[in-house]
Amino acid sequence: MDRLLFGAAYYDEYMPTDRIETDVRMMQDAGINVVRIAESTWSTLEPQPGVFDFTHVDRALDAFEAADIAVIVGTPTYAVPSWLTASYPDVLATTRHGEGRYGARQIMDITHPAYLFHAERVIRELMAHTAHRRGVIGFQIDNETKYHDTAGRGVQRAFVKHLRQEFGDDLAALNRAFGLDYWSNRIDAWEDVPDIRGTINGSLGAAFDRFRRGLVEEFLGWQAGIVREYARADQWVTQNFDFDWTPGWSYGLQPAVDHFKAARTVDLAGVDIYHPTQSELTGKEIAFGGDMTRSIKGGANYLVLETQAQGQIGWLPYPGQLRLQAYSHLASGADGVMYWHWHSLHHSFETYWKGLLSHDLGPNPTYREAGVFGRELAALGERFGHLRKQNRAAIMVSNEALTALQWFSIETGFIDGVFGSSIGYNDVLRWVYDALFDLNVEVDFVAADDADLGRYDLLVAPVLYSAPQSTVNALRDYVAGGGHLVTTFRSVVADEHVEVWHDRAPHGLVETLGLSYDQFTRPRDVGLTLHGDLAGAVPAADARHFMELLVPEGAEVLACYDHDAYRDYAAITRHRAGSGTALHLGTMTSPELVQAVLALAVREAGIGDWAQELAGTVTVRRGRNAAGNPVTYLLNYSAAPVTLVSPVPGRSVLAQDAPVAVGDELTIGAWDLVVIEGD
Repeated sequence: MDRLLFGAAYYDEYMPTDRIETDVRMMQDAGINVVRIAESTWSTLEPQPGVFDFTHVDRALDAFEAADIAVIVGTPTYAVPSWLTASYPDVLATTRHGEGRYGARQIMDITHPAYLFHAERVIRELMAHTAHRRGVIGFQIDNETKYHDTAGRGVQRAFVKHLRQEFGDDLAALNRAFGLDYWSNRIDAWEDVPDIRGTINGSLGAAFDRFRRGLVEEFLGWQAGIVREYARADQWVTQNFDFDWTPGWSYGLQPAVDHFKAARTVDLAGVDIYHPTQSELTGKEIAFGGDMTRSIKGGANYLVLETQAQGQIGWLPYPGQLRLQAYSHLASGADGVMYWHWHSLHHSFETYWKGLLSHDLGPNPTYREAGVFGRELAALGERFGHLRKQNRAAIMVSNEALTALQWFSIETGFIDGVFGSSIGYNDVLRWVYDALFDLNVEVDFVAADDADLGRYDLLVAPVLYSAPQSTVNALRDYVAGGGHLVTTFRSVVADEHVEVWHDRAPHGLVETLGLSYDQFTRPRDVGLTLHGDLAGAVPAADARHFMELLVPEGAEVLACYDHDAYRDYAAITRHRAGSGTALHLGTMTSPELVQAVLALAVREAGIGDWAQELAGTVTVRRGRNAAGNPVTYLLNYSAAPVTLVSPVPGRSVLAQDAPVAVGDELTIGAWDLVVIEGD
């Protein structure tokens, strides 16, 4: 990527009047240099089968090329036209809720032959019409792609073929691996594999979800292959990956896509990141999404293809926040920030998911603040952008563990809701990630099958419930070789088929962690007594949601349970094994205590520095720019100004290159930042 991108999704198709020249002029005034088009408008591009109308695409390309505003063209396959489902009703995905109904987006079976035929035709027509255009710099394939819970007959038939291949046509091996004798679920003929939507077997259900994640990889690879037949050598292919949205915004690992595998299909990773603002703006969702997206392509820079401008009604940013958010994306390694979307829509479902422009389509405070950032980016972007990072800490993530914990939830051991509600995988993932963020410890993410864990000094592996023996061995070898590992409750409980290991827990890590356990429960009014390096770390501590009754076997006890029934058991331990250390959290605790535990792990790993001293004052994000110079972001996510002494020397990029020496006093305004470029 030669230049940093700043822009928005643009829909000439949705405009109430012909105003593209006005929009182009307003974009130029705001420093916008890129737009994304076409990804949502299949029915406009192809109003009837085989009848194509590129009027709006041509208008956009002509106008933006003339203004030297780059264009990303999206394949319009995530929202199908009504004529397609009228002709082929079974294109609508059959899900666990039954037959589909037309109306929303992402309601199709991405494997259906009729869908694929018509999707290929519109992709090829669009590529032939746009790929040669000078202003087109790249292509987005589909949009926030997932498997859309498709579970119809064709998908299930393909799943049976997949199982036959995986188990070498050996039904006995399948029954044994999945424990199908339970409740007479045994399968003795491949033709008798039941409708997976009704299964009560977590192993079979998890295997089906893993298979469907593979369908996403195949689908994206198929689209990317078609697009590359038309793309020039200087054009790239991307996809806007997204996240779990349980609380109503970008939150955690996406259950329906293995991002590490799916990212292999594209040249440049893209991402959609949405989050609360106003008094709830913390920067954590921006950092989490950026760290994940950077990691799935081996540390490469990425594009934020969608983030909010005004967003939902409760997300209207306070003055300064839009600019701070944009810089926060760059601080995580983004090479571009694009809003969804340019103008607020006047019809339909997302009428009040507001864009840069409000419904009157005129300038407003959010648009004007975007212009401040756009102009700074145009003038100085090469100084603070294109950041590359060399983090020394990582968090291991696993779609397989996430899926398994949907079947065997943390607090009940059953599917969430059957015997009450439970926290989930992503809640624990964010518990540890947020604590490291608050400590100003930047991290990468690694997959559970990562082959080079030794490049990190500190590895955190939360709730790794389901993992193959190879991953267990890798964790053990990591510690023996000098690594510093942090594990949590509900880790290495089951194998890759979600069969619970039948030896002493934690499987394969008893000697590494220096402990064992054979019982666990949900804490009720259970306190924690802190010992050793944790003594006095927080005024009061308690166990939350889940607790393992840990029996130390050489491990140092850092916390034990303060309860008459459990006082003989450890809750948090540390053990030295080989050349490394292993710290285990047997229960969930307060954010303050997990932060203290991870601060201890950071010191043990030798990766602590001045950034932790600024924790609670400003957020620190660092990297090197394209010139190789160190760049330090000091971000103030608060409504009050903060004053601190500079931890690094250099030039304050956003303050006319004012020189900064170590120890100089810096005042950072509310919802503001300082960027220091060193030599």
